Amino acid sequence: MQLEIRPDPAEVGRARRWARSRLAGSGIQADEPLAETLILLVSELVTNAVVHTGCPAVLLLSLPHAVTDESTVRLEVADRSGRAPVPRCADDDATGGRGLALVDGLADRWGWSVESTGKRIWCELDRCAKSGEVTASCGGGAAAYGGGGASFEGLAYEAV
Repeated sequence: MQLEIRPDPAEVGRARRWARSRLAGSGIQADEPLAETLILLVSELVTNAVVHTGCPAVLLLSLPHAVTDESTVRLEVADRSGRAPVPRCADDDATGGRGLALVDGLADRWGWSVESTGKRIWCELDRCAKSGEVTASCGGGAAAYGGGGASFEGLAYEAV
């Protein structure tokens, strides 16, 4: 499933609504932590594409055919900018600059790759067997960050 995104900040809300409507038919309940986290990640990645590239983008959402306790949801945003995503260290008073830190903290895996027409940023969320249980395969923070020949593993962010 995919949605074309115009370089307009209003598209972020449209992307959230679109993702919610796709979840509704997938067996993932709107009030599940997985759904709430996914919608937040949609907001962050689409906002980054709209604000930092000024280019059209495509939001792709891969939902499992049969939702089980161990299903994985994949979210991708492909844009036409070749600029690499750069995690920033935001000041306490800053109103932005925390998007990739949120993605790193909330997604079970994430990364990016260079494409012939730009780049693709992706993240995955695992549906845990036991809600709220944090394990090595379910709990976030495992970054697989890299692209353009560079690899940055284990980026650390300070939570305040």
